[in-house]
Amino acid sequence: MIRDLHRVLDLVESGFQRHRVLVVGDLMLDQYLWGDVSRISPEAPVPVLRSAHRTSVAGGAANVAMNLVGLGTQVSLAGFLGKDETAQTLRGLLDGAGIGTDAVCVWKRPTISKTRVMAGRQQLMRLDVEAPELPFEAEIDSLLGSLNAQIAGADSIVLSDYAKGALPERICQHVITEARKRNIPVLVDPKGSGFSKYRQATTICPNLQELAICTGVSLQEPERLLAAGRALVPPLMLDYLTVTMSERGIRVVHRDAEQDLHAAAVAREVYDVSGAGDTVIATLAAAAAAKLDLESAIQLANIAAGIVVSRVGTVPIDRANLLATLSVELAASTQEKVVDRAGLIARAAQWRDRGETIVFTNGCFDLLHIGHITLLENAHRMGDRLVLGINSDASARRLKGPTRPLVGENERARILAALASTDAIIIFDEDTPLATIEALRPHVLVKGGDYTEATVVGADLVRNWGGRVAIVPTVAGFSTSNLVQKIGAGAGKNTSNEPKP
Repeated sequence: MIRDLHRVLDLVESGFQRHRVLVVGDLMLDQYLWGDVSRISPEAPVPVLRSAHRTSVAGGAANVAMNLVGLGTQVSLAGFLGKDETAQTLRGLLDGAGIGTDAVCVWKRPTISKTRVMAGRQQLMRLDVEAPELPFEAEIDSLLGSLNAQIAGADSIVLSDYAKGALPERICQHVITEARKRNIPVLVDPKGSGFSKYRQATTICPNLQELAICTGVSLQEPERLLAAGRALVPPLMLDYLTVTMSERGIRVVHRDAEQDLHAAAVAREVYDVSGAGDTVIATLAAAAAAKLDLESAIQLANIAAGIVVSRVGTVPIDRANLLATLSVELAASTQEKVVDRAGLIARAAQWRDRGETIVFTNGCFDLLHIGHITLLENAHRMGDRLVLGINSDASARRLKGPTRPLVGENERARILAALASTDAIIIFDEDTPLATIEALRPHVLVKGGDYTEATVVGADLVRNWGGRVAIVPTVAGFSTSNLVQKIGAGAGKNTSNEPKP
């Protein structure tokens, strides 16, 4: 479950478009030849493909850029293309997506391409076109000269390395050094037997195979492999290492193991893993640009990768599919917000471990109105997590009288759980929330302006353990009692031309 799901939804819906990401790396064109196989060739024991159609999509670093466009960010791209028809096709795709290509330079090689021959969902073969030679120094100089302005305008940067020549150490260190000067996060999708050329990046994002190649530790020993990854963090001066682990999800590895984060993979039917790594790093880069917390970022990246691997071919993520999936997450999240006392204590312990400030307020919240919403929004601003205690039906009857509540406790809890301002809802059966406050031990206790600190239940307790009590203004004229009176008055009026029954 995504930690800050409401903020993530807001970012995916509109927020990412306020941020710019620079992608530097190996640009490719992925081509697909689609058809059907019904027989084996009489000339050799190979299938005969009856070709139906061709498609072309951006690949490599260009696919990272396409994923970022799909997420809604502004994107600039830097790398090399040749002077050929493949380059024209790729430029057309990039231009059509609105990707900035001012830093795309020309080199004296063919544009890198991968052509996959597909029979239905089955890949029969792949044909690669590339030159093994490294770029000339003049070509590297040209790319360096075009990067500074792009770096200055970026909110985050991706180095997308496919070991095709666009990211020698000189380019990597120039980008990382300039970005560090400006506090711009740099995320690296690595390639090769060593990661030293990426030193001082914010994070390097290898998969298990890439980490195994770099460290020399077997894939068959995953915990030892992750420990070897942890050992890379200090000498490479990384903030952390981000390891993609296929069906096991994503692990963020820090110098201190207690700070590690893990996001479990989302179970989906896998048809094609092409480009899944591009989707992960694009999502992480968009999240970094928007300063989304790291735990929510890796959970979002997992969900995005799960969507793209369920399709055939190199297909970037798009907001419509991501929002549809997140909507399902939101429904589940709303249900999980309603907890019992044991569940609340466990959840609060997790929040404390992360150094988060816990805020508590309470009430009946019968017939939700603008006064309630204002109270909850004000309380939410006072910390990181807002816990809301609501009176049970029996407790509300003792407090408000035999005709209340008008809305049952379970329905009230579910409605309040759907609000972005709340993080947990607990129903208490006592006349006061004192026992809940003692169990939760909040940092901040909040009540509305019709209270004083002397009349707030639990105020002394909260102050004794170093917390504080806050009184927030109420919205004049709004209360459930007033609403009940208005409803009663309205029911007594005959507003039609028909006689009363």
